[in-house]
This record gives sequence, C-alpha cells and structure tokens, in this order.
Amino acid sequence: MELLKLNRSVQGPGPGPGASLCRPGGPLLNSSSSGNLSCEPPRIRGAGTRELELAIRITLYAVIFLMSVGGNVLIIVVLGLSRRLRTVTNAFLLSLAVSDLLLAVACMPFTLLPNLMGTFIFGTVICKAVSYLMGVSVSVSTLSLVAIALERYSAICRPLQARVWQTRSHAVRVILATWLLSGLLMVPYPVYTAVQPVGPRVLQCVHRWPSARVRQTWSVLLLLLLFFVPGVVMAVAYGLISRELYLGLRFDGDSENESQNRVRSQGGLPGGAGPGPVHQNGRCRNESGLTGEDSDGCYVQLPRSRPALELTTLTAPTAGSGPGPRPTQAKLLAKKRVVRMLLVIVVLFFLCWLPVYSANTWRAFDGPGAHRALSGAPISFIHLLSYASACVNPLVYCFMHRRFRQACLDTCARCCPRPPRARPKPLPDEDPPTPSIASLSRLSYTTISTLGPG
Repeated sequence: MELLKLNRSVQGPGPGPGASLCRPGGPLLNSSSSGNLSCEPPRIRGAGTRELELAIRITLYAVIFLMSVGGNVLIIVVLGLSRRLRTVTNAFLLSLAVSDLLLAVACMPFTLLPNLMGTFIFGTVICKAVSYLMGVSVSVSTLSLVAIALERYSAICRPLQARVWQTRSHAVRVILATWLLSGLLMVPYPVYTAVQPVGPRVLQCVHRWPSARVRQTWSVLLLLLLFFVPGVVMAVAYGLISRELYLGLRFDGDSENESQNRVRSQGGLPGGAGPGPVHQNGRCRNESGLTGEDSDGCYVQLPRSRPALELTTLTAPTAGSGPGPRPTQAKLLAKKRVVRMLLVIVVLFFLCWLPVYSANTWRAFDGPGAHRALSGAPISFIHLLSYASACVNPLVYCFMHRRFRQACLDTCARCCPRPPRARPKPLPDEDPPTPSIASLSRLSYTTISTLGPG
C-alpha cells in the first residue's frame, strides 16, 4: 500500500516503506508527477517542539504496535482453541486477525526505524517485502470483510440455499482464494519499489512507477477495487440483513402475541411452552445445536441426539421461574448482536483507511499540492490512523462478543490452571464424612444419566 512519506523536519514515522529524506536536517521533499524529487527550504522549528512531537509519535506507535500484536495473537489463539467458536464467520475473522498481525509485525518496525534513523538501512529485499506485505494485508482485510458480509447475507436472508455450501471447508477455500488474489494483485509493488540514495549516506525506499499515467491508473484501480466496490457490496448486504432481522423480530412478536391471546381465550398451555413460530420461507432458522444466546447462525450443522436424560426432566420447575425467551426470538437477537458487531468492524476499517486512499489518489494527480497540504501533523495522523486499524478489532470483540470474552477466560484458565485445593484430612478420632443428601442426589442423577433414556 503506497502511502505519503513524511518529511524529516517533523521526524515522523509513516507506514509507507521508508522515509522521504533529502539530507538529515530537514528539507521538505515534494514528488512531482513524474516521480522526481525536489527539495524545499527547511522549516524552522524549535528543538523542544520536535522532541515533544517525536516522543508523542513514538509512544503512540509503541502502544498501537503492542495492542495490535497482543490483541491479534489473542484472537488467533482463542479462535483456534475454542471449539464453540469454530464457525464460518469466525473463520473469516481469524483470517482478518492474521492479516492485521502481518501488518503490525512486517510493516510498522521497518517504517518507524528508518524515520528515526534518517535513512533506510534494511536493503532492497526488505524494502520490496515491506511494500508488498502491506498491500497484501490491506487487500486481505478488505476481501475478508466482503466475504463475511456475503456469508451473513446468505445465512440470514437465504438460509435454504446456503445450507449446501455454508461449511468450514468452503470457508477455508474462500480464505485461501482471498490470500491468493491479494498476493497477485499486489505484485506491482515489489516490481516498482527500490532503494535510492537522496544524499550522502542517506537512502530511502520509494515507488518508482514508469510514468505518471501508470501511477494514476494504479491509484484509481486500488480505490475502486479495495474501497468503493467493497463498500457498496457491504452496504447493500448489511442493509438487506437488517431488514430481514427486523421483519423476523416483528413476525415473531406478532405470532407470540397471537398465541398468548389464543391461550387466554381457549385455555391450555402457558405462553411460550409450545414450539416457537417459524419465520416465513424458513428464514432465520438455526440448526447449530447451540442456544439462542450462544448461536450466531454462522454454521450449519445437523442436531445431535443426546443419549442422556436432561437434568431439567428430573426436577420440577421452581416457583417464580418464567417460561424464558422463545427460541426463535433468542436466535434472532443473537444474530442481531453478531451483525451489529460486524457493522462496527466494517465502519472502523473504512474510517481508518479512507484518509489513506484519499491521500494516495490526491498525490497521484497533484503530488506537490498534496505534500504542501498534508506534510507534518496531518500525514502523521493519517499514518497512525491506518495502523490503528490493526488493533481495533480485538477491542471490538472484547466489548461486543460475549462468547469471545468467555472463550478468553477459558483459554487463560487452560493455560494457567489453578493448583487443586488440598482437602483437610480427618483426625484419628473423627469418623469419615457421610454422604449428604445433595451427594446422593448427584449420584442418583449420574446413574440415571449413564443408563440413558432406556
């Protein structure tokens, strides 16, 4: 991903490969439409201001880097170890976490250090690799969000057709296709990226396009393929999903009210005891075997028979316990929460990358004007915002995904098990403890459950 370079006068790190430097001291570099570089007089700024800006920038980069690496590693571990989270949607979220981790590990250090040191010291291979991997990471993230939107649309709005292909094996094939397509799309970056000297012992990693027309065509192509078209597809998909969920909830509420009125007028079972209503055309149906609170409707799986008796069949209902939420309504609400979380992820991703795409397009058609307007604090903010996209998803999962939070706790408990508590030994003159009524009840229930329903 080609990004605007920062000038040396503010010593700012940028997520583009390398730093645009003329000499260690501070002239502002402008890129003409042909890609040639020219120098302008340095800006006179106080040493205290530069040191303060440098300290703030390094601190922000360190925080974003640690949050990106730690958060995405946690997502990969949790989604990989938790069996309850192995759904089709979470498979795409796992690919998204890998691409964000790649962006943080393979790009951030190699763009921060050259700006701090005043020269690119890592050589041509690292220069090409950083430019290529950054483009692949952004492309994979965009295509993964598009795949999630289409998968959610199929699962919620076209469940009968989606039953055939909505499996984890199909999700793996789609994920591999997104990585392969992204890798092929970003091939021009390593081809047209090189390390060039701009002063005595000062090197920079830059994109050297054959002509201004090629550079403009490439910028517009990326803007269409990785921003506008995915944005339109996701907006339409989530709009239809929201409409379907609204109709499903309204249909379920009307059916529940009608059922309760019929029970009150004719007598019979209390409201909620009978089977819940089925949405028209079989919509919003989930067969994952999970409860409405746990299910996100992402994974089609046939229900399994349970050989053992449930505890609820052996105990009488306690006084004051209501009928609970209807299964269909609970599943619809669970899907609504998942869609809300995915919408937040999409909005944050595009908010983080919209300034970058806009700056690149502006730079392709008016390089000097873009540098004059964006050099300094604006481009520093754009760079930090683009890298912040790699650390926002873990925060969204922790705040909006109850099952993910529980899986994190379970994973931590599995990795750091507590030592078992030692039971106090009875005294020599003390009788061994007799089984209590609760122990006998558990023993009886275990025996019945082992025998099965008969």
